[in-house]
Amino acid sequence: MFSLLRSATAFLIATASLVQGYADPGACSGACWGHDPSVIQRSSDNLYFKFNTGSGIQIATASSLSGPWTNQGYALASGSKISVTGNTGTDLWVRSKYPPHAPDVHKVGDLYYMYYAVSTSGSQDSAIGLATSSTMEVGSWTDLGATGIASSSSKPYNAIDPNLIAVGSNYYLNFGSFWHDIYQAPMSSDAKTVASSSVNIEYNSTGTRPSEGSYMFYYGDYYYLLWSSGICCGYDTSKPATGAEYKVMMCRSTSATGGFVDQSGTACTSNGGTVLLASHGTTYGPGGQGVFTDSSKGPVLYYHYADTNVGLGDGSYLFGWNVLGWSNGWPTV
Repeated sequence: MFSLLRSATAFLIATASLVQGYADPGACSGACWGHDPSVIQRSSDNLYFKFNTGSGIQIATASSLSGPWTNQGYALASGSKISVTGNTGTDLWVRSKYPPHAPDVHKVGDLYYMYYAVSTSGSQDSAIGLATSSTMEVGSWTDLGATGIASSSSKPYNAIDPNLIAVGSNYYLNFGSFWHDIYQAPMSSDAKTVASSSVNIEYNSTGTRPSEGSYMFYYGDYYYLLWSSGICCGYDTSKPATGAEYKVMMCRSTSATGGFVDQSGTACTSNGGTVLLASHGTTYGPGGQGVFTDSSKGPVLYYHYADTNVGLGDGSYLFGWNVLGWSNGWPTV
């Protein structure tokens, strides 16, 4: 009996160690609220910009990744110019009714590109737009409107959560949420409009197919595809079963356009995926992630999460970040 107890105790300790095996989020001060953030450093002065999904796309800036962050205002204060047939009153996605969300910001040539989504919650009536700026400051963004990527109930995907990846001189836009999960579309040479049809690059056929918010980056010899899996929101009113909340998944490939597999070799299009970051300690439901190369820290994973000591409501989500570690060619937190 003592031997059994000792074995059981050792197993529980090992399991607890695995559960607690993730690093806590990096320090943050100031305007640390976050939801589907996009983070980038301005090349001219290394100032950090954080774009959030809120009642529109909010911009905050800081001289350090840990803050203090200061809210500056909205990137598209009047909403998006994307036309939507049958929209009541006007033919615009006005910020008060259909706020642009899920920003993805990159530098393309001499300009900063901000891809965004407009949609009606819970439906496939969605579209992806683009705005550009030379500085990323509030008031400097020019809305170019539709990229040509849109969805309706006739499509196998939901055209939200855009993410740009550059492969040499070519550009691809990854997107998708639930339905048939994550898709990829080749873009024009200036990355402003879609060039041809989309292909599926990640699919989880189980349950409600809860994959969304993809992000792809290149490091070493591989392209890494990250995405958020699980229930994203409403934890304060309906907390998911343990493990059903948001988590960050990953696969990798030597090509940006397909062939992604997880650590066990299972194809990303056949329910594959390895957990990169999940709930641990007081960190609950991390997701809405991205990766950028910090000028001093190297590759940094950023995301939003709920701190169980602060609150589980959507309005309590916080901005999280961790410098990525590496083990056998895979990122670690």
